[in-house]
Amino acid sequence: MSGGEPPVLVRRDGRAAHLVLNRPRALNALDHAMVRRIDAALDAWAGDDTVETVVLTGAGERGLCAGGDIRAVHDDARDSDGAASADFWRDEYHLNARIAHYPKPYVAVMDGIVMGGGVGVSAHGSVRIVTERSRVAMPETGIGFVPDVGGTHLLARAPGELGTRLALTGEHIGAADALLCGLADHYVPSAALPGLLAGLATAPARDVLARHTAPAPQGRLAAQRAWTDTCFAARTVEEILGLLLDHGDPAAKETAETVLAKSPTAVKVTLAAVRRARALGSLERVLDQEYRVSCAALNNPDFVEGVRAQVIDKDRRPRWSPRTLAEVTDAEVERHFAPLGERELGLGDSAV
Repeated sequence: MSGGEPPVLVRRDGRAAHLVLNRPRALNALDHAMVRRIDAALDAWAGDDTVETVVLTGAGERGLCAGGDIRAVHDDARDSDGAASADFWRDEYHLNARIAHYPKPYVAVMDGIVMGGGVGVSAHGSVRIVTERSRVAMPETGIGFVPDVGGTHLLARAPGELGTRLALTGEHIGAADALLCGLADHYVPSAALPGLLAGLATAPARDVLARHTAPAPQGRLAAQRAWTDTCFAARTVEEILGLLLDHGDPAAKETAETVLAKSPTAVKVTLAAVRRARALGSLERVLDQEYRVSCAALNNPDFVEGVRAQVIDKDRRPRWSPRTLAEVTDAEVERHFAPLGERELGLGDSAV
């Protein structure tokens, strides 16, 4: 964002209405004002017959969106009672649900980095495009947090245990793997994006996509499905790690080491959240659960410490508390799912 431009640009190009996330220096990280601006635009366009398609892109060269503004949430958790973050998440999760049920084609161009909240405003859309530059992730366990914005709903629906793996490790995946995991629908080479976007001004999304989609370059997860599905189906995080370390494939051992570097509390809560999301069914009910978990995570020391280590000081040496998986009790995990009473998100009450 420069020259006084708003953090979300809203414009029309023929039959297409465009939302451009416009904080390139912050990799288009979402804040509360941006969520409100997107929601207001979607509200206006839903009943506008001159709008055929809504298109979401990101300003700059690095990606669509790196996630929510975690520095602001970190400061709120460290210095206040977390009320501002809870208000932000309330509106953000409502927006995620709105995108999932939007009555017109919602074309999300997931070019470059797409993480956390960026997944929330893109992967719930009806037309999700990845390119050879796409790097998609839900990396929350690395900052002592838990996947949200409907991420546990999306990952719970991935084939086999791929979603469980991605949730616990926070690893980045490319275009082919995003397609395999159900986080995207179409591959379009980045060089073809200008033509695709121009075409949406005059033609329906399905016709434009037919002219620009291509086979995605080969990914890596398909070849690792056997041990991923076997190891990540285990009942506990400890059992998952034991199977990974005993498997013999160097990639399985590397995956175990990745999980071991994450917040022990966040990893255990994340496994429970994904497993429960499968049973909850609707996105709205999962968002209700995620809201409880997110609000509870604000009270964990690991979130403030994780953001400090990864984002603020960047020493990459978080001091987790507790330090080990064995020290994270079942009661501590369960605390994250406790009802909030009058503070509930309440989306599931209207789920269909």
